[in-house]
Amino acid sequence: MTNSTILVTGGSGLVGQAIKAYTDENSQPGETWIFLSSKDGDLRVRGDTDKIFDKYQPTHVIHLAAKVGGLFANLSQKVEFYRENTLINDNIMENCRLHKVTKLVSMLSTCIFPDKTKYPIDETMLHDGPPHPSNEGYAYAKRLIDTMNRAYAEEYGCNFTSIIPTNIYGPHDNFSIQNGHVIPGLIHKCYIAKKEGTPFTIWGSGTPLRQFIYSLDLAELTVWVMRDYHSPDPITLSVDESAEVPIKDVALAVAKAMKFEGEVVFDTTKADGQFKKTACNKKLRSYRPDYKFVSMEEGIQKSVDWFLANYETARK
Repeated sequence: MTNSTILVTGGSGLVGQAIKAYTDENSQPGETWIFLSSKDGDLRVRGDTDKIFDKYQPTHVIHLAAKVGGLFANLSQKVEFYRENTLINDNIMENCRLHKVTKLVSMLSTCIFPDKTKYPIDETMLHDGPPHPSNEGYAYAKRLIDTMNRAYAEEYGCNFTSIIPTNIYGPHDNFSIQNGHVIPGLIHKCYIAKKEGTPFTIWGSGTPLRQFIYSLDLAELTVWVMRDYHSPDPITLSVDESAEVPIKDVALAVAKAMKFEGEVVFDTTKADGQFKKTACNKKLRSYRPDYKFVSMEEGIQKSVDWFLANYETARK
């Protein structure tokens, strides 16, 4: 087998660490995996990015690095979210072209889809209308990856593609109650409620529906995309539509995993947000019809166990 060097940008984050855990157990002969963090250089800076590619000479790149943030950050820094992500993506893509990288897989997000759309959303609908105004800086920068994947394929024959995951959770997540995603935020909140003997209070009615993918499942499917999926068109990596769950079920699963026996309260004075964002994984199923996803209950139990074991060092 030909030797390959796979560079993972954003390698210290939730998905990067999941890919590391997966490839530690499932690496193929001749594969060398390199997981970058911000300490290795500033990907917004062309010179730093050039040095990284010159140093490691990657044959494959999984591009996860991005400027990300919560609602307030996205609202107040639209220019920075657009410019910094566009600079990062441009530096990575152009270096992949110049270094004749065999395959580039970049990560998009369901939040970059049109604000006004029909459900379920699929890969063909990405550019059908403007994104939600709250995150348009980030969304347009990410959408350009999809546009440029096709442009690089047409002009230079590059094998660039992108993945669109739904809500991700798992070990190494950001468990901040204010800025974290739904599941890690609930885990930290439940931990505090149990410790202080107070009710476990969830914002909103608990009725909105979401699809959650466990980070190790996403890692396995991302590596499969790198090895075996060869089209510039994006592919949604998501659990089935039937696995969509109300936030109430997620909160109760967190309470069970945490062995929380106090009162669970839904604060209906707080807004629910978007009711559903259902994504269609029909394209994924056409390639991987028998893929078995980790159940939400099992994934939440593993996430809670990791959080408790790593409480002192976990991001929160």
